[in-house]
Amino acid sequence: MRAVHFLQQDYRSTNGREKPWTVGERREVPKPDKLALCEYGYHACPTWEDAFLGDLIYGEVACIVEVQKPKADWQNDHKLVSRSRKLIRAVDASRELRRFAADCAERALKRERKAGRETDARSWEAIRVARLFADGKAASDAASAAWAASAAARAASDAASDAASDAARTAASAAASAAWAASDAASAAWAASDAASAAASDAAWAARGAERRWQAKRFAYWMDVATKRGGK
Repeated sequence: MRAVHFLQQDYRSTNGREKPWTVGERREVPKPDKLALCEYGYHACPTWEDAFLGDLIYGEVACIVEVQKPKADWQNDHKLVSRSRKLIRAVDASRELRRFAADCAERALKRERKAGRETDARSWEAIRVARLFADGKAASDAASAAWAASAAARAASDAASDAASDAARTAASAAASAAWAASDAASAAWAASDAASAAASDAAWAARGAERRWQAKRFAYWMDVATKRGGK
């Protein structure tokens, strides 16, 4: 069956103990009877959405892989383990990861604007620069400046004590995530997933769940864009 996986820029897995992978290569574990989820075997996720929801974005190289259909005890909600894995397609998705983080941040800021709470202009600038950097149209120093600006905006919102400050911090944090994406795409994807955080109430947690689902779908969209673009 087809599944998805992430590798680091050097095509090594996160643990780094194996040699780099090559497209078309198939590997099999020497002890298939010892398969154990999260412990032994070749791991993957059924979909891009699963990779996001399970916080399993361990690198910037998005991969389409082929694995055996898992038994019941070889999978959980978002991950599976297999005796073998074949690398079908791999592409550097750092640009798409940055665009995804910017999308999440922009959505958070728009939500604030709709609620009548305009966030610091530096947060919007951070998103703009992050997208330019993702498309190769902004230098790293500009991206760093945008990150610093959005971080300042976040610090300012942290100083607030009124009820609206939780949502304001959310928006500013999301903008910082987008700027951070200019230098660390995979980590930014993790950080962007926190864009729905707000006050700890039942309604807020329900909203956070809905936002995570939106983010998962958006993440899947960008990874589809990346893998269809092609790679090594």
